[in-house]
Amino acid sequence: MIIRHGIVFTSHGFEPNYSTRIDGERIAEIGPDSAVTAANGEQSLDAQGGFVVPGFVDVHVHGAAGYDTMDASAEALAGMAAFFARHGVTSFLATTITAPRAATLAAIRAVASYRESPHSGARLIGLHLEGPYLNRAAKGAQPEQFCRAPDVAELDEFAAAGPVRLISLAPELPGAEACVRAAVSRGIHVAVGHTQATYEQVEEAAAWGVDHAAHTFNAMTGLHHRQPGAVGAILTDDRLVAEIIADGIHLHPAVIALAVRAKTPTRMALITDAIRATGLPEGIYDLGGQDVIVRNGSCWLIDASGGASRTLAGSTLTLEAGLRNAMLATGLSLAEALPMATTTPAASIGMAGQIGTLAPGYLADIALLDQAGRVQLTVVGGRVVYDSLAH
Repeated sequence: MIIRHGIVFTSHGFEPNYSTRIDGERIAEIGPDSAVTAANGEQSLDAQGGFVVPGFVDVHVHGAAGYDTMDASAEALAGMAAFFARHGVTSFLATTITAPRAATLAAIRAVASYRESPHSGARLIGLHLEGPYLNRAAKGAQPEQFCRAPDVAELDEFAAAGPVRLISLAPELPGAEACVRAAVSRGIHVAVGHTQATYEQVEEAAAWGVDHAAHTFNAMTGLHHRQPGAVGAILTDDRLVAEIIADGIHLHPAVIALAVRAKTPTRMALITDAIRATGLPEGIYDLGGQDVIVRNGSCWLIDASGGASRTLAGSTLTLEAGLRNAMLATGLSLAEALPMATTTPAASIGMAGQIGTLAPGYLADIALLDQAGRVQLTVVGGRVVYDSLAH
């Protein structure tokens, strides 16, 4: 297949009137329209001057379209994958919530089973375990009763059950160092998250191998000019990739701009932290056995009185909207902001060289955007999985 007449995002920036030739699952050639010739029988798609960019990578997303990772079913994972593809996501980590061991194992095994068969939609590349090794004092919307101290034996069981690629934990908890080192030795990336850690404790954790930060600013010790806290360490330590939720609710636009200036797009990963309510009407939804009320685009735990609490519970953000929001907050161009949704999250989970970049040899994971940044077409592994013109 050849995608012609696009403004293609290359290592040199956007190139107008370029074509992208796909051979099987991978990109074979990128060049000027006149230089990329079709072989017999190759399908040709007209980008009509749209932006041809790497597919988005979401490394922190719980669910969408009525489905959640903790449903532990192929139906849920397929529904999520289809929804994400409609918004330009070509790879994602199905993200768990803190839960009993059996429920977490069920979710991990469901992902492992799902990946054994071909599916349409975004590529499910593995799991992000958000918990259970989280500080109850910074639990956010995580069920407090299931938060527990790091346990290497339990982590080994999780890793043996399926493709765990990332785990978020609180590094100040007893046993955290052993758990981090065990995870890293197994090729699992580790994020600091839901934590009361000090600046010094996060720096120490980075020395153990922590290289990521879950939804920076949210559910962690904040930035103070005499006590930099976890946020201070995340913003100043280049060993850490910082996630942010650019939905205009979790973070003020000025804070997004501050964070991106500190980290630069090469160390900043846009995430959605989306829950099953994403793409659905306002109402009450389940998150880890807890009721969440969704109203005006915000998700809040329901308190004992039956009303919205002051605890945010994920989001209903899509990554294409998050990218646009980040551009508005920072003043960055599309070319400058794109790495935060593509190359940076891909590299943060050890998949640089495979996804997140348009270049020969990479998987043919592609999103076509119109001039307003809306997704028109999504290609995963050389197959069209979403085409807005066909809907």
